[in-house]
Amino acid sequence: MSLPAPFLQTLEGVVGFNKAAFEAVHTSGETVTAIRVNPNKNPDQILFEHTSPVPWCTHGHYLEARPSFTLDPNFHAGAYYVQDASSMFLWQALKQVVGDSHGLKVLDLCAAPGGKSTLLSSYFENGLVVSNEVIKQRAAVLVENTSKWGAHNMVVTNNDPSHFQSLPQFFDVMVVDAPCSGSGLFRKDPTAMEGWSLDLVALCAQRQQRILADALPALALGGTLIYATCSYDPNEDEHIADWLVNEMGLTPQAIDINNYPGIVETAAPISKAPGYRFYPDQIKGEGFFIAAFKKEKEVGVALTSFKSKEAVLEKLTKKMQEQVAEVLPTNDTIATFLQSGMIKAIPSVFESSILQLASQLYIKKAGVSIGELKGKDFIPAHEYALSYLPLDIFNRVDLDKEQALSYLRRAEFNCSGEKGWNLMRYNGLGLGWAKILPNRTNNYYPQEWRILKA
Repeated sequence: MSLPAPFLQTLEGVVGFNKAAFEAVHTSGETVTAIRVNPNKNPDQILFEHTSPVPWCTHGHYLEARPSFTLDPNFHAGAYYVQDASSMFLWQALKQVVGDSHGLKVLDLCAAPGGKSTLLSSYFENGLVVSNEVIKQRAAVLVENTSKWGAHNMVVTNNDPSHFQSLPQFFDVMVVDAPCSGSGLFRKDPTAMEGWSLDLVALCAQRQQRILADALPALALGGTLIYATCSYDPNEDEHIADWLVNEMGLTPQAIDINNYPGIVETAAPISKAPGYRFYPDQIKGEGFFIAAFKKEKEVGVALTSFKSKEAVLEKLTKKMQEQVAEVLPTNDTIATFLQSGMIKAIPSVFESSILQLASQLYIKKAGVSIGELKGKDFIPAHEYALSYLPLDIFNRVDLDKEQALSYLRRAEFNCSGEKGWNLMRYNGLGLGWAKILPNRTNNYYPQEWRILKA
């Protein structure tokens, strides 16, 4: 792999850059594979042999080799998420800068495909995580990945960053893993080099400032901003940190990296705001930059208003509540509501917050879809099968790997179970629903999610 000369020139003099070692690791053919285990889905189960821990992230593990994740039913059940280890440093940044996670409202502004959102859901397990993606097609991928993760404390939105100005000081934490020129992915994805140029870097830096300026009014005073890119270019990293401090009035926050040799601390040229660089020749992961800030004052900006035209969230009738109680044990921690005919379950403590979000944003997914009521019949939703919510009331069929893969392909498969709706499971984890009839089994795995690989 030959790295573009103009790209290498942009790194001359950047703290931590070692040209010879950097070029060598990009030509070595070495690959690094890491996963983050879902702590709410059998976290103690040995999913892969010969793993080693990612030092800066609870639940993070390096794999000795890259398996076929597509052909692993555990992957489709949301038992783990495949994520670059460098990106998992977000966990450490949150631990040091935010600390106590209880009851906080968090925005992942540029969230697709969902790696950082699922990490946030695990870290803020008693909080509310809003995952936003502006591009409609990518938002669909985000819905799929967050649904597989199974948490009912997640909301997926499909909005421009400026729309969040309708929610002033709403969020306690904001994560902006901004669209960038992608140079940190050159080793992992050599095709990323084809589109790289100095003009792209300049365009990305401008876009990053616009995204941040549009969204920052939604961050509460005293709140935390985590800014990250997968770019090595200072124009997208340290220079943005300077802009955040000098123009947006944020206060930089240091992260202790003494226990993590190989991570390089840098200082923005004007504000000296600390940032943290990950080089693949010095750590076990891909290229990454991250920096943390506190919002301690409001910078005057002209706010714009936005109001969703989505269907309103409706309260369930008493009869509906009684029907839902038969399949979802009710307690004070779970609230239910109706959206476009689908029953949703959310943490009751955030009910008013989610109603406020729904009044301002395009919501693609709120909490966990439980199902639909058609007369006296309850039709369970796929998200319900993948969720952490109690499912003991349903009949279950435990599949072996061959059966599970047939189910995930929506192919014919043989299984025995009680007549009616059955939860299809693998290794004790829900995969989806099937309806067992006297002479056949109807497979309800989503058509758009099915495995196409042979």
